[in-house]
Amino acid sequence: MTWDILNIIGTIAFAISGAFIAREVNYDLLGGYVLGFTTAFGGGLVRNLLIEIPIELIWSQDYLFGIAFLGITIAFFMPDNWIGHLKKWVIFFDAIGLAAFAIQGADYAVSIQAPLIAVIVAAVMTGAGGGLIRDVFAGRKPMIFHSEIYALWAAFAGFMIGLDLMRGPYATLFLLIVIVIFRMISVHFKWNLPHKK
Repeated sequence: MTWDILNIIGTIAFAISGAFIAREVNYDLLGGYVLGFTTAFGGGLVRNLLIEIPIELIWSQDYLFGIAFLGITIAFFMPDNWIGHLKKWVIFFDAIGLAAFAIQGADYAVSIQAPLIAVIVAAVMTGAGGGLIRDVFAGRKPMIFHSEIYALWAAFAGFMIGLDLMRGPYATLFLLIVIVIFRMISVHFKWNLPHKK
């Protein structure tokens, strides 16, 4: 049940985030669907390849594709005067997707008894992989490499779950909230890992 809820939250959040980015870079409707679906499902595809989970399992989530399609369509056709007010929410949607998918990816890796490093990689790639592919498709510098320690929060989720420090639905919800809060704080205060200039 917790896994299904995380899947739905992450899918909606990332699909909307991808559609907003498509509007920002002036892509057409097809571009909106490509970026939305890529953001929502790209990380899961990469994770499955890395930890040898059957790739075809992604295609069995037809209800999630329907949810993503609806979210992308609404976000893409939203009136322009609403977008101005909602742009700041793109980061919030992205933070929810990052947290939900990082936790889901880490749980997936733990369920197949993967080692700690694989759990952390699964969390990072599930949480941030779709956004990485989206940014490449949108011709943007990938957020994962420069934006307010983005992937570090996904790695934190993998670390906590991989060490079995977060177990059960309440602990999962707490971890999700913590990651979203710290992601938003890091954006607000412009926290970054060291850059070489």
